[in-house]
Amino acid sequence: MEALRDVLGTSAPQSVRKLARQLRLNKYTVWRWRFLVFSIIGSGGAASFSGIVEADETYQRESRKGSREWVRHFADPQNVSPPPRPRWEDFTTQGLKMMRGLSRWQLPILTVADRGGARLFQRLPDRKSATLERAMKPLVPGDAVLCSDGGNGYLVLAARAGIAHFVVGSKPGTRVTAGCYHIQDVNSLHARYDRFIKPFCGPATKNLNGYIRWLEVRLSGMPHAEVIRAS
Repeated sequence: MEALRDVLGTSAPQSVRKLARQLRLNKYTVWRWRFLVFSIIGSGGAASFSGIVEADETYQRESRKGSREWVRHFADPQNVSPPPRPRWEDFTTQGLKMMRGLSRWQLPILTVADRGGARLFQRLPDRKSATLERAMKPLVPGDAVLCSDGGNGYLVLAARAGIAHFVVGSKPGTRVTAGCYHIQDVNSLHARYDRFIKPFCGPATKNLNGYIRWLEVRLSGMPHAEVIRAS
């Protein structure tokens, strides 16, 4: 039980290999325990927001760790087509030009928070404005005040629902509107997400929801024993 608590991480999260060395366990055992934890904490409950609600997106690079797509292609190139993008390592080893800015390989993670401490991370399937609007619609009550950047999804949502909306910028002098409307709490959550996800060196996209929920549990301050008993 004590080792299972350690898989959740009592301080900074660690990769499976480092945690296995620390616990003197096989890395595959730690890996299975990690996904047991993911199944216990599940997808979480629906967050309830009120008052001033901040929203913005952060992005996670797409990863196909463990998919063996390129292995199958190299083994049988005549019958197995190459995956839709080069391996990330090929951009350095083969001198390929790295894609600049956002692309379809950068996965959006919607982040929402209010001043009462409610928070939510939600991976979105794409960057379309309609997708963002659909995700935000059930989260923001009609009497709330929405703070966001000028993304079309937020603008359309506020206009259709009649929600008070303050658009803030990223440049100095535009980050706070009317003295109290900003998205600095959400930006702080993005920084914490970056620190949390870094030790895992880009987790496989198929497992990303589990890592996101793990971060939410850590931020909620839920005791590890309580998480384990939830099973």
